[in-house]
Amino acid sequence: MLFVAACTDKPDSLQLRLDARPAHLAHLNGLGGKVRAAGALLAADQKTIVGSLLIFEGESVEEIRELVAQDPFAKVGLFDSVDVKPWRQAIGVPLV
Repeated sequence: MLFVAACTDKPDSLQLRLDARPAHLAHLNGLGGKVRAAGALLAADQKTIVGSLLIFEGESVEEIRELVAQDPFAKVGLFDSVDVKPWRQAIGVPLV
């Protein structure tokens, strides 16, 4: 099953994000096929990073919450909120 994790950064946390980014990318790359897509969420100006959107393959919301909790971004306290929901793809190049 696919799951979407929408993670919103704390205000004024860009430097924290930049400092943790190499470890964050290494973590996601280390998860192999569990990560189907990932990237930054942007503000209306289409430049300012306000969070992350990750699409995972897994068995449960709890499993995905644990994967996000182990992410270096989460470990350094970057996220103000994390919302994980099951997701069913309808259109586009299949992620599964």
